[in-house]
Amino acid sequence: MAVVSNGTTIIDAGALGSGVATGKMILIKTLTASNSANLTFHDGTDSVVFDDTYDQYIFKFIDIHVEENGRFLQFQANAVGASGFNETVTSTAFEAYHAEDNSSAGLGYSAAGDEAQGTGLLHLNNGSTDNDNDSCLVGTLRIFNPSSTTFVKHFIVETNNVITAQSDHSFFSGYFNTTTAIDEVKFECNSGNFNGIIKLYGIGV
Repeated sequence: MAVVSNGTTIIDAGALGSGVATGKMILIKTLTASNSANLTFHDGTDSVVFDDTYDQYIFKFIDIHVEENGRFLQFQANAVGASGFNETVTSTAFEAYHAEDNSSAGLGYSAAGDEAQGTGLLHLNNGSTDNDNDSCLVGTLRIFNPSSTTFVKHFIVETNNVITAQSDHSFFSGYFNTTTAIDEVKFECNSGNFNGIIKLYGIGV
């Protein structure tokens, strides 16, 4: 016996219907930085999908290691047909941190990490990271419904990085203030090159 709701089969013979969302993450593309200036994901280029195929996209940062001390990993986007990676953004930021020797710890708003209708590159870590081997960055960036031509494009960031023997847990959220679809995202440091892996996933049905 099937269970049907509003024309969609929910369960049939003990199995979920094909139209029921499961939230499965679908790996779209893996890019590896090797002393790279930037990594760019562009819909329709090099097998990248970043369109209305999925309502939510997730970028995962794995062991991002900068080539110079005191650097920030950053990102920006292009609307369809645009260039320059300078979309207008309003965002907010806060961080939690704790030193290895317990000498400092805290939680608070980070004014240096937010934007108020800014068009520059956006931080992915509040505390800078260094180039020694026990420093790196990991985390996620979620962008919601980037192909919408009705609404602005919201995003949420959560990362952790090592800075001078300290764990720095960063949180950012905001929106690209455009109702034009976004189809390209770039990652780079505020200066110098970086190494590591960035994976792009779509949230499937």
